[in-house]
Parts: sequence; structure tokens; C-alpha cells
Amino acid sequence: MAKILMKGNEAFGKAAIEAGCHYFFGYPITPQSELPEYLSRELPKVGGAFVQAESEVAAINMVYGAGGSGTRVMTSSSSPGVALKQEGITYCAGAEVPCVVLNVMRGGPGLGTIQPSQSDYYMATKGGGNGDYRTPVFAPASVQEAVDMIIEAFDVADLYRTPVMVLADGMIGQMMEPVDFDKERKAREIPEKTWAANGTGGKRQPNVINSLYLQSEELEQHNLKLEKKYKAIEENEVQYEMYHTEDAELVFVSYGTVSRIVKTTVDQLREEGYKVGLIRPKTLWPFPNEAFKQIPNAKNLLVVEMSLGQMIDDVKLACECKLPVDFYGRSGGMIPTPAAIGKKAKEIIGGKNNGCSF
Repeated sequence: MAKILMKGNEAFGKAAIEAGCHYFFGYPITPQSELPEYLSRELPKVGGAFVQAESEVAAINMVYGAGGSGTRVMTSSSSPGVALKQEGITYCAGAEVPCVVLNVMRGGPGLGTIQPSQSDYYMATKGGGNGDYRTPVFAPASVQEAVDMIIEAFDVADLYRTPVMVLADGMIGQMMEPVDFDKERKAREIPEKTWAANGTGGKRQPNVINSLYLQSEELEQHNLKLEKKYKAIEENEVQYEMYHTEDAELVFVSYGTVSRIVKTTVDQLREEGYKVGLIRPKTLWPFPNEAFKQIPNAKNLLVVEMSLGQMIDDVKLACECKLPVDFYGRSGGMIPTPAAIGKKAKEIIGGKNNGCSF
């Protein structure tokens, strides 16, 4: 099949269907409302079901129920809506219910704005709910990559029995780009879902989907089991891109759509003779710590985000505080420009830097 020109939000929906997701539970919110609209039209055509819940809280609990039956299921929302889903996400993590949660981020806090942002990094990577749990987080930089990551997210969710988040933003959701749905993808061996609560057929004891453990000893053992799984994810599922980092003395760190702006900055600065490069995390958790061991000439790191610097702590940990970490960002729906990013980089290289710029 040739590439299809699609709007991001609609491509996200088609990706879910291509991945075998036939059930979606959600609630409309800008800037991702075209996604549930698309799925409300297309899911019935493949024998699936779309349900517009009465709230985001209801939607994530419907995901918990459907995912517990072993079917592939997804929900989507934007920042404040995903915040409302956090309790249900922890239930899914605790009960080991695989599902995909798509967040098309907008500015916050609170209701904020409908303009794009990256200010949900903490909520996605550090866990917005209670307990010792982690959520794998993919961070696409294009519509094509979002499609690829959504399809992969379903495999990761099933392989590890865990909720998986895809962290996009309003720019990717609203832009139109060509997408190839037939490209070759990583093949994974997904185990049979013998744990699913999908009827016994009179042949076995019922499976119970549950995150409640009243005996402390049992809960501790369950947490240790989950921790072992998270360690396996950290070992096997890290993804990142290195861009012109071989000789870079200043290395940018950026993800998602902002990384595309930073790439333009890198190209422009290199044309002027500056040795700069980019580390782009494609998974925000697990974070690509190993990438920071592959920049032997680096003297400075410059984090660029559409937030007030939520990724900085992970970058400092990744480089083991051996390099100075500076920051440039815009928030509230404002988008950084190559010129402004380049100016900040030149200040750092020239020694006229005060640490942070907003």
C-alpha cells in the first residue's frame, strides 16, 4: 500500500485498529477529539465497539474491564483528562491488565490551554497514581512514528501485561503527514493470555482480575514480581536516536515534536561550524541512560522542552552529573524556535550562560 496522507489523530485511530484493537473507551477533549470521532466511525466496520463514556474516570475503568478479558483495548485523552484516569491506570498496573493510553498533550496545569505542550512528562514517567509501579512511555516525533509506536505499544502491553502510554502532543495530533501502515515491524512472540477473565468453558477455575491484597506479605511479593517485570522492560525496551553526536561538544536533549525543531537548530549551527548534536529519547521510560555514555567529546548538555524543564532530572541522572545541564523551554502552549534555541546554545558555548532560559 502506498503512503496515506492523514491527520495525526485519525492516523492514531487507524494504527490502533491495525494493531488489533477493536474496543475504545474515551471522552472527547481538544486537541485529540478527532481520534474518538474516527474510531466511532471505523471500529464498527471491523466488528469492534466505540463507547463514549460519561467521564474520563468511567472510560479508564471500562478499559480495566475490557482489558481484563484479554482483548486489546485503548483509551485516549489530553492532559487534564489523563490526570483523571490516573487512578484507573494504577488499577491496571496493579492487576496487570494490558492496555494502551494515548495522551495528546496540551498546556497546563489545570484546564490550561488547548495549545500543544510537553508538561505531562512527570505524570507519565514518574507515575501519576499510587504505589510502586512504572508505565512504559513512548514519545513520537512524527505522525509516522506515532503510528509505529502505537502498534508497538500494544505488543509491549501484552508481552509484559502492563499499561503502556504513548505521549504525543497537540502538534502531532493536528498535523497532516504521509503514513505507511504496511512497513516492516519488529516481530514479537506474545504469550497466550491464560490469565484473562474470559469465561471458563467449564474447563478451569475462574481467573480473577484484581489489585487488592489484604495480606501485607502477599502484596509485598506482588510488588517484587512487578519490579522484576519493570527491570526486564528497562533492559529490553529502551529506544533513542543519536544525531550528529560523534564529535559534538554541546549535546541537545529533546523529545517529541520539539526534537524536530532542535534538529533544524543542530543543522544550522553545524553549518556555522559549531560542534553540536542531539540525543532524542524515543522512550521516556525506560529512559536511555546508555546514550549519555556515547558522547565522549561533550562539554555541555542543553535540554529543550515545551515545559519548564521536567526532563532535566532524568538527564542529570543519566549523565551522572558529570556534565553541566542547561535548559531552554517554552510553556503554556508556546513553541520554541530554532533561532531562540540556537541563541541559547551560542551563549553556553561562549560562556555567557546563566543556566536556564524560558
